[in-house]
Amino acid sequence: MSADSVDGIVRAWRRERPDLDVAPLEVLSRVTRLARHLDLARREAFARHGLETGEFDVLAALRRSGAPYELSPGRLGTATLVSSGTTTNRLDRLESAGLIERLPDPADRRSIRVRLTPAGRQRVDAALTDLLESERHLLAALPRSDQLRLAKLLKSLVLPFDIDEATVITR
Repeated sequence: MSADSVDGIVRAWRRERPDLDVAPLEVLSRVTRLARHLDLARREAFARHGLETGEFDVLAALRRSGAPYELSPGRLGTATLVSSGTTTNRLDRLESAGLIERLPDPADRRSIRVRLTPAGRQRVDAALTDLLESERHLLAALPRSDQLRLAKLLKSLVLPFDIDEATVITR
C-alpha cells in the first residue's frame, strides 16, 4: 500500500520522540483528515440546494421524525446538538425560506411545533440524494465488506460519546 501524509507524520514523531507511542495518530489523524474531506463534500452537496450544514441538519431531523414531520424546537436542538439560540437562528432562516413553519402546540398553547413544509421536504430529499452520492464516492476505494467492517469499528469508538438519539428523534 502507498504511503500517505499520516505515514510521514508518524515517522517524524517516532524519530523525534521515540519515547512516545504515537500509534493513535495512525488511526485518529486519518479520521481527522477524512472528516475534513467529508465536511467539504457535505457543504458542497448542501450548497447545491441552497442550504448550510446546520440547516440541513434541522430539515433532516424533521424528515426522519416521520409524518407529520414536526418536532419541538427543544428536541430539534437536542437532535442537532446545538444550543437553543442556534436552533432559533436556524429556524428563523428556514422559516423565511418557506422550508419550515412554526405552529402552536395543540397540547400546550405556550409551546410551538416546527413542521417541515412540502418545499422543505423536497429540498431535504434532494440534498440527501446528493449527499449520499458524495459519500459513496468517498468510500469507493473500499469494498462493501470493508465498509461494513469499518462502520462497526467506528461505531464501537463513537458509542461512548453518543447520546441516545433514538429517544430524541421519536415522538
